[in-house]
Amino acid sequence: MDDELTRQERDVLALERRGWAGPGAKERAIREELGMAPVRYYQLLNALLDAPRALAHDPVTVNRLRRIRAARRAER
Repeated sequence: MDDELTRQERDVLALERRGWAGPGAKERAIREELGMAPVRYYQLLNALLDAPRALAHDPVTVNRLRRIRAARRAER
């Protein structure tokens, strides 16, 4: 179904829900757990933030990340 997330998309959102102890830990997890380059991860994540199905799946995480993204864009 088009309104459901793929396994990879669910994994990306799950990774974003976690807290990160120090610099590099998140990037290492992206490589080791998801098997993708951090650049690709952030491209996928950014696209997910605009997807209604991602909002339906995990509204707390998506709305938090949307606020962070909007604040960063406003700083530029």
